[in-house]
Amino acid sequence: MTKRIIFAVAILALLLPGFVLADTAKKESVAIASAELWLRLVDEGRYADSWKEASQYFKAAVNQDQWEGSMQSARRPLGATVSRTLKSSHYATSLPGAPDGEYVIIQYSTEFENKKAAIETVTPMLDKDGQWRISGYYIR
Repeated sequence: MTKRIIFAVAILALLLPGFVLADTAKKESVAIASAELWLRLVDEGRYADSWKEASQYFKAAVNQDQWEGSMQSARRPLGATVSRTLKSSHYATSLPGAPDGEYVIIQYSTEFENKKAAIETVTPMLDKDGQWRISGYYIR
């Protein structure tokens, strides 16, 4: 009986990392889909809607008027999005200056009408309602 228990524990120890990786990959996939829907709002100049669809954490840090103003001055001058390619994604449970939670840091190589080479970083977080919502957005 003891050998069976040891064998079962050994099998679980071998399988568990695979389950964790599969779960993380699924979370990243759902977060990326959420980010891409949100980016469409931004691309269309629907800044108020993008704020409304952001995470509670984001909305607590930036009010809607501030968000719309910052997007008008920072994003609009770049012009239309010409192309956007997923560069990387990384699941994390802790980020500097943010509460512990579930995050996916996503980077895109993006070409705009007026900026040929940019890196967009979009950070969805698992919000209190169980949905992946944007908690940060930066263009470099």
